[in-house]
Amino acid sequence: MITLDDRLRALRGATAEIAAQLRSHALAVDADPARMEPYLRLEAFDLIRRATTPDRFGPGPLRLDGHVYDQRSCLERVVSTVELARGDAGMLLSCPGPALAGILLDELGDEEQQRRFHERLSDGATWSFFAMTEPARGNDASALETRLVPDGTDLHRLHGTKRYVGNGSRGGVGVVFARTGRGPLSIRAALVEPPAPGYRGESLDMVGLRGARLSEITLDGLPVERDMLLGAHKPPTRRGLWGAVRTFHHMRAQVAAMAVGTGLALHELVVTHRPGAPGADEVLDRLEACRQLVYAAGDAVDRAPDSARMPSLAKLGATRQAIEVSRWAVRSLGPAALVEHPLLEKWRRDVCGLEFMEGTTNIQREHIARSRLRTRSAA
Repeated sequence: MITLDDRLRALRGATAEIAAQLRSHALAVDADPARMEPYLRLEAFDLIRRATTPDRFGPGPLRLDGHVYDQRSCLERVVSTVELARGDAGMLLSCPGPALAGILLDELGDEEQQRRFHERLSDGATWSFFAMTEPARGNDASALETRLVPDGTDLHRLHGTKRYVGNGSRGGVGVVFARTGRGPLSIRAALVEPPAPGYRGESLDMVGLRGARLSEITLDGLPVERDMLLGAHKPPTRRGLWGAVRTFHHMRAQVAAMAVGTGLALHELVVTHRPGAPGADEVLDRLEACRQLVYAAGDAVDRAPDSARMPSLAKLGATRQAIEVSRWAVRSLGPAALVEHPLLEKWRRDVCGLEFMEGTTNIQREHIARSRLRTRSAA
């Protein structure tokens, strides 16, 4: 069991308090996710950006009650993500900032690439994106079809299509995964800065988590300078897939945290409108157990960033529980619940979207099984 110390309790308390801002705007952003201008200066968004931007590229470290926080810590991120998602996960995903691409830059970017990336985001109104998933290959990183083709001495060009890319249609900087050849070591990540010739992003009409602005990106000869290829300063085995896998471990733990937060929001809504609802205590106990699983996953990623087991367990268990809680909430509030409670209707859609983020249930089961087999073979 993970027991939070004073600094993590302070982080949890601050994010829980500020999450009300996210909830107050959740329905408006869900209705029109393209209209973000009124919300860009929210105090909650500023806290999220400060917590995810390295000290040397931002206004300084996040400080709360005399405690200083490390933007690289997965445990810190999941502690805050549970509370922020309890406000609203869609709003959390709509926040401009480093997000998933920032985690990858921490792993693969050199100092100049990181500076360029974070400088592009410094206005607080620019989104980043992480383009891995493809229409024909899903998020199977080893089977990418997008190509990175040399064009002269210092230039490459990207050709291909990416789909289900968060903020891909409005992002001002991001990373695109592609391959330079056929082998596993040929997969590279490139830093790109739209708008640019050869880049087209189109928003997809989504049912849940609409604030994430999932998009399809078409790459038709997008130029990429050699110094924008990530990982050149690392050995060939650490330039592409290695960084992607580590990033996915971080993000699976965070998606699990979003599931727990959304589940807690649903429970809160039910007990507010129907005190003593049947099953409420059991639902809360299960969600608190999932919270502990998520904390354990965050701690495991910090301690063993190459291990898939704990983040996959957390993602599997938390998303499944959140979906069950959403069904219980609808049953508890009656036949007209989805009409009478707009946030219930929204969160019911959102939890289903979490199932598809960073790998579905079957993919997580496969990761868990492989991790278990590796552990047994090493024993």
